[in-house]
Amino acid sequence: MLCVISPAKRLNETPRLVGQDPDMTQPVFAAESWKLVQSARKMSVEGLRKLMGLSEPLATLNHARFAAYRRSPSPAMTFPAIHCFAGDTYAGLEAASMGPDAMRWAEGHLRILSGLYGLLKPMDPIQPYRLEMGSRLENPRGADLYAFWGDRVAKVLNAQGAAVGCQVLVNCASIEYFTVAQRKTLKLRVVSPVFLEEKAGEAKIVSFFAKKARGAMARYLCDNHLTDPADLRGFDGGGYTFRPDLSGEDRPVFSRAAVQDAAA
Repeated sequence: MLCVISPAKRLNETPRLVGQDPDMTQPVFAAESWKLVQSARKMSVEGLRKLMGLSEPLATLNHARFAAYRRSPSPAMTFPAIHCFAGDTYAGLEAASMGPDAMRWAEGHLRILSGLYGLLKPMDPIQPYRLEMGSRLENPRGADLYAFWGDRVAKVLNAQGAAVGCQVLVNCASIEYFTVAQRKTLKLRVVSPVFLEEKAGEAKIVSFFAKKARGAMARYLCDNHLTDPADLRGFDGGGYTFRPDLSGEDRPVFSRAAVQDAAA
C-alpha cells in the first residue's frame, strides 16, 4: 500500500549535513515548484499575509523565504522533507526514531502532499516554505494551487503505486491536501482511516488528535510493511481501537476515550 500525509506549517530547521546524505532523493516536481516560487515572489508581504491569513511577522518571514529560494540550492539550504515538517502529524509519525527498515519502506510507500512541491518522498530535500494547498495563488495555470497541479499528482501516485506493486492508497492526509489527488484520475483504491474521541456518549473528530493519529497510522504502516487494508484494523497507537460497528469497507474507524487536549 501507498500512504499519503499532509505537510506541516511548523518546520524544523535544525542544521544538518543531510544535503550530502547519499540516500537523499529529488522531488519529482522540482521544475513545477520553481514556477510557483516565481509566482509567489510577485507578491508583497501584505499580499502573502492576506493570501494565507498570516500575521505580519510570519508574512515577512515567508516573503524572505521565497526571495531566498534557489532553483539549484546548496545542500546546506535544504532539509529532508520527513524531518523538516514538524506539526501534529509528524509528532505522531516520529520519524527521528524510525529504524532503517521502516525508513526504507517509507521511501517506497510514504508520500507527503505539498502545496509547493506537489508530492514528496521522505528524503526529498526541501527549502523552508509555507504555501498551503488551499491558497488562491494566481499562477500560469489558474487562480489557485488545485488548478496549478491539476491531475499531475494523481498520475504520479498511480505510477509510483504501480512501480511498487500497490493497488491501495491509505489516505492519512487532510481534505485540503487530499483534494489535489484527483479521484477521477486516481486508479488506486482509497482507504481513509477516521479517528474519534469519545466523551459523554458522543464520539467526534478532534482535529489536533486526528492529525497526530494519522501520523501514527502512517508510522504503523512503515513499521509493519502492511500490504492488506484489513491489517489496518490492528492499529492501537495512542489507545485507539478499531470500531467495526462504525466502519465502512474503505473507512476504518478507530476511537478512544477522550483525553485532555494538550494543545488547549
